[in-house]
Amino acid sequence: MSQTTLKHINFPKDVRELQVENLPYLAKELREFIINIVATKEGHLGASLGVVELTIALHYVFNTPKDLLIWDVGHQAYGHKILTGRKDSFETNRQLNGISGFPKRSESNYDAFGVGHSSTSISAALGMAIASKLKGEDKHHIAVIGDASIASGMAFEGLNHAGVTDANLLVILNDNAIGIDPSVGALKQYLTNVKKGTERQDNIFEALNFDYSGPIDGHDLPLLISELERLKSVKGPKLLHVITTKGKGLKQAEQDQVKYHAPGKFDAKTGELPAKSAMRQPPKYQDVFGETIVELALKNERIVGITPAMPTGSSLKYMMDKIPERAFDVGIAEQHAVTLAAGMATQGLIPFCNIYSTFLQRAYDQVIHDVALQNLPVIFCLDRAGLVGEDGATHHGVFDLAYLNCIPNLVIFAPRDAIALRNIMYTVQLGIDFPIAIRYPRGRGHILDWKLPFETIEIGKGNCMKQGEDIAILSIGTMAKVVEEVTTDLNVSHYDMQFVKPLDETLLHSIFKTYKAVVTIEDGTIIGGFGSSILAFTSKNNYKKPVTTLGVKDEFIEHGTVDQLHKLQQLDADSLKRKIEELLLVLVKGS
Repeated sequence: MSQTTLKHINFPKDVRELQVENLPYLAKELREFIINIVATKEGHLGASLGVVELTIALHYVFNTPKDLLIWDVGHQAYGHKILTGRKDSFETNRQLNGISGFPKRSESNYDAFGVGHSSTSISAALGMAIASKLKGEDKHHIAVIGDASIASGMAFEGLNHAGVTDANLLVILNDNAIGIDPSVGALKQYLTNVKKGTERQDNIFEALNFDYSGPIDGHDLPLLISELERLKSVKGPKLLHVITTKGKGLKQAEQDQVKYHAPGKFDAKTGELPAKSAMRQPPKYQDVFGETIVELALKNERIVGITPAMPTGSSLKYMMDKIPERAFDVGIAEQHAVTLAAGMATQGLIPFCNIYSTFLQRAYDQVIHDVALQNLPVIFCLDRAGLVGEDGATHHGVFDLAYLNCIPNLVIFAPRDAIALRNIMYTVQLGIDFPIAIRYPRGRGHILDWKLPFETIEIGKGNCMKQGEDIAILSIGTMAKVVEEVTTDLNVSHYDMQFVKPLDETLLHSIFKTYKAVVTIEDGTIIGGFGSSILAFTSKNNYKKPVTTLGVKDEFIEHGTVDQLHKLQQLDADSLKRKIEELLLVLVKGS
């Protein structure tokens, strides 16, 4: 058969017309297609390469989209997208106005459920299966869940419920021993033993009333198809254990699965990454955190670090390498991470709990009940705050200021730069009697020489960055850099407020008594965030000065580069300058 199979495949019905012996050709071409586009357009790579055969087998055996297929998490789904009508648009993946990097219901009827965060597929598929039964519909419901995702509490909640139903649910455990970083925990060891044939205890899935089969080779297409066909006739909840290799088909991606999870641009033919620039660059904020916590922990033995499955992304890996007994990767378990930190804090440890802003949403109850209600000094370091770019709506960290703002006892700090991040970490480990959230963005800062001697930061204190007339601009976090660019040639004042909670009310009283108008700017939602707090302050104190609040609009923001999204949200320097100039004109006319 010629190597042009994929050219004729636009939808799963085209896949089903192929002979089984020709499917490996399709797998080879699908793998090459993904590699060639991700090499130039960037995106997630390893996860989708690992499930090419499984993707083909599922669409070959099941009647999608009538049969409902859910990917957990969605970065496994590139092959699925290409085979379900998005081959010609796949080069727009994760780009502004292009297709999403994750399954999305509004994008295709083949995307049965939106998935960006992990461990949701079993619950969603079970809900669909129960709905199908109530409606008298005959269809299959398949959840493909990674082994790192199945260790999450929510996945077990779904398994626990499904095991006492007769729902037509098939859970496929994609066991590749890695999420973004290598899988961790007792369940990972259990699955490893199952693969080796050395597990002596009862099968955990059979104990939960699942019909268990496997483990089988997830790259053996005839075997996959045969087993999936058999399972179609098995009643009730069932689980197929499939062994795959993340990054399959690209040598470098198989050998360095962490780096090639989302490698950026690379050479499609050789797989090699471009040589790093020799030019000295400011550090990523995650590395400022990672290097600083090691520096502090080497001097303060009470410091511990916690991350839910993001040691590389958060740079807690530095501490895990240097002080492994005091750095903990707890797997995809944000709720556990928060309450683990709370437990440690009760015993006098100083826990730095590093969680991506978007993922802390999954542990909101624990933040309130287990930390803030008990006023425990847990230090939350919220990476990827604000607009994060191409990962889109599921990953933007724009809600944290608002959802944390209403929690009593909790202090909220947003450093304007790497030095401020370093100094607040130093300050809080000296001893606090309250919980604090420190939120900072994805990517690099702008300061090269950031490892200055530590200085303490006064809690609840803002700073005047530039003195001018008529208008005061109040920024929070790294939006200060945007304001600095704008105010260089404008006669206005700039204040870095630093703390969303508690607000520096002494400074605010001075500001509202001095200036004719105030502008607030934040890279979080306008509703409930920093600007809302300033408006509440003006109302409480009966100030009548006009306040303009700039931030993320009341809508879910799609994917694009951070610069593109800032421009669309009017948070870029040009938009801010226009706002200020318009406001100055109004003030001149009104005077």
